[in-house]
Amino acid sequence: MTKLSRFLVGTVPVVGHVSPAVPIVRQLVDQGHEVWWYTGQLFKPTVEATGARFIPMTHALDFSEIQNVPTDWVETRAALKGLAQLKFDLRNFFIDAAIGQVKDYAEILQQFPADVLLADTFFLGAAWTHELGGPPWAELGISVLSHSSRDTAPFGLGLPPDSSPKGRLRNLTLQALFKYVGFRDIAARIDKNRAQVGLPPTTQPFFGVKSPFLYLAGTLPEFEYPRSDLPPQVHFIGPLQAAPPPGEFTPPDWWGDLQQEIPIVHVSQGTVATDPRDLLAPTLQALAQENVLVVATTGKATDDVGLADLPANARVARFLPYAHLLPHVDVMVSNGGYGGVQMALAAGIPLVVAGKTEDKPEVCARVAWSGVGIDLNTKTPSPAQIKDAVRTLLTQPGYQKRAHYFQTKIAQYDAPQQAVTLLEQLAISQQPILGPSYPANKYASEYAR
Repeated sequence: MTKLSRFLVGTVPVVGHVSPAVPIVRQLVDQGHEVWWYTGQLFKPTVEATGARFIPMTHALDFSEIQNVPTDWVETRAALKGLAQLKFDLRNFFIDAAIGQVKDYAEILQQFPADVLLADTFFLGAAWTHELGGPPWAELGISVLSHSSRDTAPFGLGLPPDSSPKGRLRNLTLQALFKYVGFRDIAARIDKNRAQVGLPPTTQPFFGVKSPFLYLAGTLPEFEYPRSDLPPQVHFIGPLQAAPPPGEFTPPDWWGDLQQEIPIVHVSQGTVATDPRDLLAPTLQALAQENVLVVATTGKATDDVGLADLPANARVARFLPYAHLLPHVDVMVSNGGYGGVQMALAAGIPLVVAGKTEDKPEVCARVAWSGVGIDLNTKTPSPAQIKDAVRTLLTQPGYQKRAHYFQTKIAQYDAPQQAVTLLEQLAISQQPILGPSYPANKYASEYAR
């Protein structure tokens, strides 16, 4: 019988950070472990639905509630683009937040002496708490691997891997530029905040595998860039589905239209970069005269798609459960949100991706590299670009074949159970859980094009 343990989960209070932990926490609770989950107040119902105990943020900024975010932050962030916006987010929402997380964890652990801390990869409080004498911690990867490698360019550039001598020189040069020029101020901010909680400076960059004990990668190795120096504590567990299909689903009145003998194209704007003019509107315009049915989800409180008139072949909803929708879909058009891309692959759907904010350039680059879709390499594609890409996916079978290959491979994984098994090993041993680094990925272009 497996020893029952105590797990303290910490997640940044944003949907894309909370959702991947849901199936793992549910499985931990189902197997009898005691779980406390520290995150934003908005996610209390989500946490309690898993059977875990919800712990609110007290000292740390709870930005799950938009009214808690200073108005000047919102205005300043909106005026920034690209690297400047990314660095603003790193400073204010992740690095500075760690000080309050450490204070909260100190109080929580007095009441709940956890055996293991589980935290998403942007949640620094768990790592710093361990360094201060706390329990070992496991890292949950909520996006693509950002680990620096001699075989890859720095995270954020969206460049393909290159392990040739010339490529490794490129990688080393770019990494030095990022470390000593591009992200020098970020490293200084990390060290300043570490000093405030009693920790020495660190040489570890913000991006990368930070836990020396266990890193849970929620995808297949075939979706990740091959790294000859991959840390051995990295384990690929397969994509994490945020929730089981809802017991009751009331479909919209147009649901029967999905039974037509024409391709179904789904377009999603995601949950963070939600301006419909970026992707929803141009996709609807691009496909208005095509022999397809377009299903758009806005992800917002309104059904606004950025157009005055909805094309006749378009259907719109704020939200549709993917467990019900994706079995009907032939092509997905996405801004490159990591969770949505993984769910598309689990359903065997090739993708058109267009995203340039947050981690999206890296996700989009991997879609193209792994052969499961087309990266338009822009945040604001034209209708012509989208039309050509959708036509390509519908007419060139290599993409569909590659997506079906991913679907078959993903079906062989039980991500929640694999994660829990590894976490149980960590709770018992209190030592790094090492596995064989995955071999060089030979499959990247086998089925593409």
